[in-house]
Amino acid sequence: MTSILLGYDIGVMSGAAIYIEKDLKVTDTQIEILLGILNLYSLIGSAMAGRTSDWVGRRYTIIISGAIFFTGAILMGLSTNYTFLMCGRFVAGLGVGYALTIAPVYAAEVSPASSRGFLTSFPEVFVNVGILLGYISNYAFSFCALDLGWRLMLGVGAIPSVILAIGVLAMPESPRWLVMQGRLGDARQVLDKTSDSKEESMLRLADIKEAAGIPEDCNDDIVQVTGHSHGEGVWKELLVHPTPTVLHILIAALGFHFFQQASGIDALVLYSPRVFEKAGITSSDQLLLCTVGVGLSKTVFTLVATFFLDRVGRRPLLLTSMAGMVVSLVCLGTSLTIVDQHEGARMTWAVVLCLFCVLAFVGFFSTGIGPIAWVYSSEIFPLRLRAQGCGMGVAVNRVMSGILSMTFISLYKAITMGGAFFLYAAIGAVGWIFFFTMLPETQGRTLEDMEVLFGKFHKWRKANKLLEKKRQVARGDGGTSDPDNRVNLLA
Repeated sequence: MTSILLGYDIGVMSGAAIYIEKDLKVTDTQIEILLGILNLYSLIGSAMAGRTSDWVGRRYTIIISGAIFFTGAILMGLSTNYTFLMCGRFVAGLGVGYALTIAPVYAAEVSPASSRGFLTSFPEVFVNVGILLGYISNYAFSFCALDLGWRLMLGVGAIPSVILAIGVLAMPESPRWLVMQGRLGDARQVLDKTSDSKEESMLRLADIKEAAGIPEDCNDDIVQVTGHSHGEGVWKELLVHPTPTVLHILIAALGFHFFQQASGIDALVLYSPRVFEKAGITSSDQLLLCTVGVGLSKTVFTLVATFFLDRVGRRPLLLTSMAGMVVSLVCLGTSLTIVDQHEGARMTWAVVLCLFCVLAFVGFFSTGIGPIAWVYSSEIFPLRLRAQGCGMGVAVNRVMSGILSMTFISLYKAITMGGAFFLYAAIGAVGWIFFFTMLPETQGRTLEDMEVLFGKFHKWRKANKLLEKKRQVARGDGGTSDPDNRVNLLA
């Protein structure tokens, strides 16, 4: 539900902007700011969410995010002018920032390693469900009066917040947060419910206790935890004096979120009606129906990705996804450039090719880089740094989304729409190189083992081979037992 909040806003604003521009008599620049500013507002919520979740827990932070977004959606639906609408966007942005930070953290912390990729990719699945619902809402309310339709489109976004507030009452708290607070008994109960077996539950608890600095033989229900149980000192460890491992993790997470957005996904989703209009589709109804097709493509392909994340692995899906996006953007840019050169001519093939390239782009995005960004960044940070580290990733994600959303119209007016997509394709190609060299495979790894894979930067493959050898030794498949193996791996 937290992800549907964001997805609905992205989807609904793409169509509502058409009617807001007509009703409130605003300029293209004001529309750019209106659509993109929510991402920058969400930075405030994102910055607050990490510390809030360390203080009150992951579960109650989710309730806070829902309550804030509910207020924002109501304010947007009741807006009487552009300034009022911007105030509603500010409040909604706070809620989005909270939600985007805490949802993947919570999912990673309650999930067993065997299905963590599948479960942690759910935020991206439901972002796409939200986008699809937003597109459907655009089409459904497009037949209302001009001054009523777009207000209904935005106000309906409050409904998921209500469902979220009720549903969260049945959710357990994160076992990792409970251990950080010294509540071992409560954490043990949650792990028993969310593990594949009793043995795995005990192993997960032992790993979390080790990460939290609690002696392995301590089995009291309530213990005193020393150190950073509420997030103190985390920023210094992340930014001022990071170890090579933490620095590698930070670069990987922030780089991942940067390239996820810099490759142009939010610009294409938010402004898809303008892209289709440029290709030659002029009817408002047809434009909105095409956007529904975009939403369907994103949703279906994300569902496909969730079933392969824990079977195929992160890297194969990620590299295939980015390569497909680059090719799609090149083809889209080429078709729109040809349309520009034959302005006024009706070219059916250009419309078909444009629609196909947009659907292919969002399909490739949704099978890889879209869901994996949230899975990967939420599983690689050490426990003590996870909430704030993920918050930084969300901050980069939202800044880039905001920049693209607020510059797309100006960009394509300056270098043509085809040129804008060529630029995004070039950024995506650089992203593919970054992913190939810097990101190790994390499939099937425990959260507490990530420090072994990271810290070697582009030489991470050597550490990966050592981990595989360690796994074989533990299973009795060969090799010799080495009690100091973990020390050797970290060396």
